[in-house]
Amino acid sequence: MSSREKIIALLDSVPEYKIGYVLAYVQGLTADEDADDAFCQQMYERYQSDPEKDEEFTLEECKQEWGLA
Repeated sequence: MSSREKIIALLDSVPEYKIGYVLAYVQGLTADEDADDAFCQQMYERYQSDPEKDEEFTLEECKQEWGLA
C-alpha cells in the first residue's frame, strides 16, 4: 500500500470535527510557494514605502488610542 493510499484510508477514521484541521494542513502543503513569496515581497515593499513606518509612539499613547487608558 502506497503512502497516498494509507492517507486516504486513514481519513475514514478521522472524526468529522477534525477534518477541517486536516484540510487546512493539506492545503498548506499544496500551496503555491512562489505566490506566497510574491505576496510577502509585496507586503515588505509596501511597508518599506510607508512614510509612517519609522514613527514611534509611547506605551501611554498606544493605550490611549486603543481605549485602554
